[in-house]
Amino acid sequence: MSTPDFDEIIDRRGTHSAKWDSMEGIYGVPAETGIPMWVADMDFRPPACVQKALEEMTRQGVYGYWGGNAEYNAAIRWWMKTRHGWDVQDDWIFTTHGLVNGTALCVDAFTSEGDGVMLMTPVYHAFARVIKAAGRAVVECPLKLVDGRYQMDFDAWDGIVDAKTRMLVLCSPHNPGGRVWTQDELAQVVEFARKHDLVLVSDEIHHDLLMPGQKHVPMAKVAGDFPVVMMTATTKTFNIAGTHSGNVIIADPALRARFAARMGALGISPNSFGMAMATAAYSPEGAEWVDALCAYLDGNRRIFDEAVNAIPGLRSMPLEATYLAWVDFSGTGMAREEFTRRVEKDAQIAANYGTTFGKGGEAYLRFNLATPRARVEEAVTRLQQAFADLQ
Repeated sequence: MSTPDFDEIIDRRGTHSAKWDSMEGIYGVPAETGIPMWVADMDFRPPACVQKALEEMTRQGVYGYWGGNAEYNAAIRWWMKTRHGWDVQDDWIFTTHGLVNGTALCVDAFTSEGDGVMLMTPVYHAFARVIKAAGRAVVECPLKLVDGRYQMDFDAWDGIVDAKTRMLVLCSPHNPGGRVWTQDELAQVVEFARKHDLVLVSDEIHHDLLMPGQKHVPMAKVAGDFPVVMMTATTKTFNIAGTHSGNVIIADPALRARFAARMGALGISPNSFGMAMATAAYSPEGAEWVDALCAYLDGNRRIFDEAVNAIPGLRSMPLEATYLAWVDFSGTGMAREEFTRRVEKDAQIAANYGTTFGKGGEAYLRFNLATPRARVEEAVTRLQQAFADLQ
């Protein structure tokens, strides 16, 4: 495999890119000069093997229904075994239209209207969105901030979770905090779910995007005899989120039957482009590309953190996984409106609002670092200028 050129500047404007083409309308950040660091997709091309799979489909030129999952399932089994030490069986795998859809299907299959769904906040904002839309209650259990890192707070959560809470959705690795949960922490999550009789759903979409020296442990390897619903995808790993393809993987027969019933009732089946691209991505060539990607992202992380942490009052949370920097502005003493104005108007950067991630996110913005290094360097220069009066 040739070395990927992550430094290549690809003009995504006018390509129906949510990240680029919606920026000005949502944030007021100019399309011509702004830097979009909000939507969690990357400004990089996927590995060549993925492009080749698409080219083979277009060369044939017939776009019918997808059939025959043997290669696809084999690719998933190979990836999970070789990259994560996790054995998966074919009949455990359900393909959904991405993992937001997967989350919504879990809410639909395993809870009833009026039930509560536990989230460890701040956490990925789409969870709360689909839970509320389904007529369920979001049970916010705030993470504890200890020495600048998030930790779980089970003692406090015992007093929050009640008899109406039916499900726990874990984000592992954590978005937006970038934590890689330890095996001990994951074991405590299992015991908490057992104690409160919760269906445990583990969203592990960022499990391949690890900083050097970090090791992700799949919840399925920790849970033992406790049933767990695993959610994984190629979409974040390989920057193919537009395929809206993900997997819900369920070893437990009872939960699997309930999930299969909802899938069948809703008539959900996969799209052929997502299946072909995922099959190609989960390969030795794809693995080599991911290794190069993670090394590049680590370089972007170092540049961003060093510059941002040098601005008095700003603190970027140490990033263990994902490409999403979680920056605390509370040390500036500024109101949320003021530090947000400086980022959007002065620096012309679009970043996700911390408030959308739930309790604990009020003083934060989330920045996407998965973009060519020159753009990260430009972004931190702009941030330093926007907060120059603090230096």
